[in-house]
Amino acid sequence: MSTENFTSEAVFILLGLTSQRNQRIVLFVVFLTMYLLTVLGNLLIIILVQIDAQLHTPMYFFLSHLASLDIAYVTSSLPLTLAHLLAGKGMLSSIGCILQGGSALSLGSTECLLLGVMAYDRYLAICNPLRYASAMNRKHQHLLAISCWIIGCVVSMVTIVCIFRHSFSGPNHINHFFCELRFLLALACDDVNRTKDILNGLSVFVVLVPFLVILCSYSCILYSVFQMQSVAGCYKVFSTCGSHLVVVTLFYGTIISIYITPHSSSSPDRNKNIAVMYLVVTPLLNPIIYTLRNKDVHRAVIKVLKSRNFEEKP
Repeated sequence: MSTENFTSEAVFILLGLTSQRNQRIVLFVVFLTMYLLTVLGNLLIIILVQIDAQLHTPMYFFLSHLASLDIAYVTSSLPLTLAHLLAGKGMLSSIGCILQGGSALSLGSTECLLLGVMAYDRYLAICNPLRYASAMNRKHQHLLAISCWIIGCVVSMVTIVCIFRHSFSGPNHINHFFCELRFLLALACDDVNRTKDILNGLSVFVVLVPFLVILCSYSCILYSVFQMQSVAGCYKVFSTCGSHLVVVTLFYGTIISIYITPHSSSSPDRNKNIAVMYLVVTPLLNPIIYTLRNKDVHRAVIKVLKSRNFEEKP
């Protein structure tokens, strides 16, 4: 099948998470609940950062971008997955696969880069406090955030071009619950070795480079913490950076296990089970992790509630 015929006519069948009706119903309820909580939790962070002047700092600026990313990330795949769980089957046209897989890849790549930027922000704030105001001024904040979005989009577009130049006239069943572009190569009818090399290079750039930035940043932060004489100062640093480290561990642990480490054919369901973690669970946990022990966010919530109660009083 030529690329033109494939683009207009090809249909992919998603095998989903399970073929059992009872299990699909349970998963639908669980995923719908998690989706709603994810959207509400991340939306709360965005609203608080916008309305509270004391949260107008670089750290919360990047956190609001992360919250926006998480909402878009789960929305790119989960609503369609919920529809497939109800219908009992999942079918996507090639255009639908490009839109779903491309948007998920773009947003996931952007999140990888943004987590690296957030670690660099914490490094500057703790290890170079005198330079922090100039290094993370409003112009640089927007430049870093926009760069993450643009690079994520470019990575997705390059991946789409590389994958959809192949012919797909053979099997069309994908053992996944959404159209993850990388795994379409298993269905290609021609040689994909060169494409795999390109995609592996993109994965190293998008995943490992920010991950190394995070490791270097937190190594410097830990060194600075150990030099501190104040116990209160050490506690403040750990409380500020601890949440970011938890998010990084959850997100990068699952991403690296799929895109960097070798795959084993002995467990065909491994990829989609891991995908549940970084596509469904991590976006839900991000607002919880960042707000659970964050006194600034607690104070902002209390301030909003008090002002709301004051407005309602006659």
